[in-house]
Formats: sequence, C-alpha cells, structure tokens
Amino acid sequence: MSVQFGRWNLDGKPVDRDYLEKVTPLLAPYGPDGAGSYSNGNISILYRGFHTTKESRRESQPHVTSSGPILTWDGRLDNRAELIGQLGDLVTVHSTDVEIVSAAYEYWWEDCFAMLIGDWALSIWNPHTRSLILAKDPIGTRQLYYSFDDKQVSWSTILDPLILLAGKTFALCEEYIAGWFSFFPAAHLTPYVGIHSAPPSSSVLIRAGKHIVSKYWDFDPSKRIRYRADGEYEEHFRAVFGESVRRRLRSDSPILAELSGGMDSSSIVCMADAIIAHGAAETPRLDTISYYDDSEPNWNERPYFTKVEEKRGRTGTHIDMGSQELFKFEFDSDHFAATPGSGGGRPSEAGRQIAACIASQGNRVVLSGIGGDEFTGGVPSPTPELQDLLARGLFRPLAHQLKVWALNKRKPWFYLLFDAVREFFPPALVGVPKYKRPAAWFNPAFVKRNRAALTGYEDRTKIFGPLPSFQGHIGTVDVLRRQLACSDLSSDLPREKRYPYLDRTLLEFLSAIPREQLVRPGQRRSLMRRALIGIVPDELLNRKRKAFVNRGPRVGIAAECSGLELGQHMLISSLGIADSTRFAEALQKIRRGAEVPVVTLMRTLGIEFWLRNLTTRHVLGGAAWQTRPATKQALRNPTDQLCL
Repeated sequence: MSVQFGRWNLDGKPVDRDYLEKVTPLLAPYGPDGAGSYSNGNISILYRGFHTTKESRRESQPHVTSSGPILTWDGRLDNRAELIGQLGDLVTVHSTDVEIVSAAYEYWWEDCFAMLIGDWALSIWNPHTRSLILAKDPIGTRQLYYSFDDKQVSWSTILDPLILLAGKTFALCEEYIAGWFSFFPAAHLTPYVGIHSAPPSSSVLIRAGKHIVSKYWDFDPSKRIRYRADGEYEEHFRAVFGESVRRRLRSDSPILAELSGGMDSSSIVCMADAIIAHGAAETPRLDTISYYDDSEPNWNERPYFTKVEEKRGRTGTHIDMGSQELFKFEFDSDHFAATPGSGGGRPSEAGRQIAACIASQGNRVVLSGIGGDEFTGGVPSPTPELQDLLARGLFRPLAHQLKVWALNKRKPWFYLLFDAVREFFPPALVGVPKYKRPAAWFNPAFVKRNRAALTGYEDRTKIFGPLPSFQGHIGTVDVLRRQLACSDLSSDLPREKRYPYLDRTLLEFLSAIPREQLVRPGQRRSLMRRALIGIVPDELLNRKRKAFVNRGPRVGIAAECSGLELGQHMLISSLGIADSTRFAEALQKIRRGAEVPVVTLMRTLGIEFWLRNLTTRHVLGGAAWQTRPATKQALRNPTDQLCL
C-alpha cells in the first residue's frame, strides 16, 4: 500500500522546499521501497512505494501520461487482462498497473473509474485544465485525504502532514466524533473541520473556486440473478468467491491470512489453498496467524482453526490472547494519533508478536475476513425475505414463510411480521432499536445535534423501488465503507490489508440473488455452506454460530479502568459531549458487573485519551476550545485528577 502526497499553490508561487523536506520523513515509514517526486511551478507531488506485486516493482511514480496529466496510483488492478484487451496497442501484458490505468484514463477519461476493478486510490493533476481529480474504489479500501482553501490544495494518503504541517489549529468535526461512538462516521468525514476524505465510489474534482464530488459507480438494483436449481447458485458462488480470493493472492511475496476458526477466515484459507494447488495463484506461499484464549469460555477457537491446519498440512503462528493486555486507552505522548483509532503508539505484546511473524516470514499482504458474516447470511434473520414478499405483494408465499420461520424461531408469526413491517416506518415513529440508542452519559444537546450519526444513520426501508433486501445490502456496504474509512495505516511494519468478501464482483452477485438462497430457516449461511462442501472441513461448515465474546471486554475494562486517571474536568465533558459524572457511574457499574453498553464505553474512553493526545500536540483550536482554558490546566495538574 504505497503513499502519495501533493501540494498545489493557487497563488502561483512554487511549493516551499523546506515544507516538502518536512513532509518526506512523515511519508517515508509507510513507503520503504523508494521515492518519486514531480514538481513544476506551483505544484509538487511526492510518492513512496510499498511493492506487493512484481509489476509494482517496475513502476515509476508519479507517472506522466503521454498527453501531460500526472497520475499517482496506489492500488491493485484486478481486471488487468480485460483492460489490456480493450485498450489494444496502448498497453501490453507486461505493462504495470499504473501504465494501464494511465492509458485507460487517456482513452475514456473520467469514465474509466467505473472500469477499474480492485482496491485503489488515485490522484490526477492536469496541467492543461489546472485541475486535480481524486478518486477511490467503490468500497474505499484505501485512504485519500484532502484540504483546500483560497490559497492552496493539499492531499495525502495519511492525515499527519495535513495536520502537523498546516501551520494552524483545527476545530473538531462533531459529526465524526458522534459517528465514532456508534457505527462509525460517514466515510467522507475526518475528525478535523476543513480536512475531507475522498468518498468511496466517487471522484473529487478541484479547481480554483470549484469543488465537485461525483459518484461514478453504484450497485444496480435492477440486476437480478435467478436460476432454476440450487446447484446453479452454488456453482456461481464458488466461481465468484474463488475469483475474489485469487485476485487477492496476486503478490510476489508470501501472503499472511488471518485464521480465526470461524467460517469467514477458514473459507478464505481453504479456497486459497485450492487455488494455489491448481497453480492459479501468483503468491509463492500462504501463511496463517491465529489467536486463542483457553481461559475464555465463549472463545474456544483452537479446535476449529486446528482442523483447517490439519487439512492444509501446515501449522501457522498462534498467539495466546489470554495473557495479553487487551485494552490500552492512553496514548504515547511521543506518538501523534491522527484519529481515535490510531492506537496508543506503543505496540502491545500481541502487536509485537504479529510484527515479528510478518518480518520473519516476509509477508507484505494480510488477508482479512471482514465482511463475510455481514454479506453471506451470518445473521439468520427472516426480515429481509419477508419484506421482499410484502413489497412484491406475494401474500400466499408470505404466509407460508411466516409459518416456517415462526416454527424455527419459536416465536409467534405476528412478531416476525411486526419486525418486518416496522422497518418501513420512520424511526421517529416506531423508535430506534435499543442497541442503537445513544448511551445515557451523552449530553442531550450533543445527542440532539448528532442523532443521525449516533444511531448509525438509521433510515427506513422503502416499500417501493429496489427490493428491501437490496436496500439492506447497500446499507451494510455503507457500514463497512465507514469502518474502512476509520482504518489507519501502520508505520511500525507496513503491510497491505486485502478483503476477499469486499470484492466488487462478489458483492454484486450477492446483491442480485434471492435472499432465501443466503439464509433459510435453520440454515444460517445456507448458500455458502452448500457451495463449499469438500473445500472447507465439515467441522467448520456444521459448527454453530461463533459466540460473541462478551465476557472478555467486560473483565478487561473492569481491570483497566481501576488504573485510569480521569480528571474531574474531562475533555468530553468540557466540549459538551458527555456528562463526566454519569460516565463515572457507568465505569463503576461495569466494575460491579452490571449491564452497560460496552462498545460505546470503550470508545468514549478512547475519545477522551485521544483528545488529550491532541491537546499535548496543540492541534485543536477554535472558539469552543478557547472558552475552556481550565481543561488544559486540568491535564497538567496531577492533583486535579482522580482514580476511578
């Protein structure tokens, strides 16, 4: 995952060399494989490479196209062969990804973005039109931030140079903070007012006095896939899932796969092994890494990932989480945390073990199972199927499915019908589900201003238009987009994360097939289980749903919070986000084993200590902050702190 940076001075002055020399060391840890730069007048672009394919090692970036635009590409192009065939003599099979993308842009211009399948982020400076285009893939697996005013435009893969070298302080984006407490903030937001994130599936056009965001691609609700027999769906799933995994095995270095013992990661590893065995993968080897905790009664994963290891004839790296420090809320004062999810700066013991594993094996790519549970029917709910039947007016099949699902769920059929119908009404009318409601310690005014973000941008299902199951699919895609938008790159040991379940072709297929193929009464992940018989061990295919680990976080937080120092004037209280007294009461409850919203509590602690990190860096400013000088003083005065 390479990094890019650019600065465009709108006043026509050259970019300050001293400024670029300060940017370079911030980028260098993320791109150890060489540097490239482009400067011409009032525009300067920097690039640092992190190579994961044999083609990327031959790239020269920033890339100057034949007609003049300068292109910087961070990505993996999955449909190389298809584009090469369409572009004719402009490229060859030996062309690098950036050369193919450059040719596609010059041939189709902005229309090419929808044709680029893979994980990518792209910037294009056009000296003829004096314009900048920033674009990202439809899922948003890569980061690309930008800021602009009447003097200059800056863009970067990482936030650090845009913040630390801005020469000014920033106001916090309240909506971003609110979104962090729930199902993550909108993907175009960053924590800082004035700094934006290029949205997934969109391009951003910036000219002097103009800023236009355009969506270049979206899922097609009219696309329907209907077969006569289950076997045809199963064959199609194997094909698209196998292709998704194969695309992510494109690397000239050994790849590391996370193997948890659940269906998601186990299916990736087993499918990858089958592809490698047939000689259809570029990677020389697939390694695995697994986590276990024998002391956790609800998380006994060792027997399951061991079954996969037995099948593949190889034992991976095992990390015992039972003796690990699970939660670390305080940030290292020497480490700048650009976002609440940046980590504490000091790697945990597990982090050190992972880094040692990757370094010793030469892994540059890590496969993740994120998205599998969400898109393949991991939650056995009849609601989307029942809503589809309601929307289409198929009342006889609806009555039959209500009866079947009621027997399976052991619930009255009218409860299931009510759950399906209520989502057609606005949340203001039927209420917000309990698990989405803001925590009791949040300030009512803060909640009122940011209710949409705090409730996960809850919206009603529409009975007309796309099928409700399709609407739910898109809603899930958006949640994953928001989650990925909050993921930061690691500079400690660079590696590229790849997500087979977030493959565009696979997601298009899953959105186009009938919902009853994915989930059936008593058959969670029905299609996936049927399709992977003989590929994934039966013990994995037939296991019950992996238990949600609830005990670990509660015990960990209860132990950790006893040593946390929280000032009587907490920053989240001073900024009007939460009431410190009510939050302290929630901490006391969890120490006693009482029921509290654990995830929200963890994120609240994370936000508090992240704000303290920003304070020490003098990043924050604005009227709201300046009216509360006592907050900073409280952090400097240890006598004004208490231990909860």
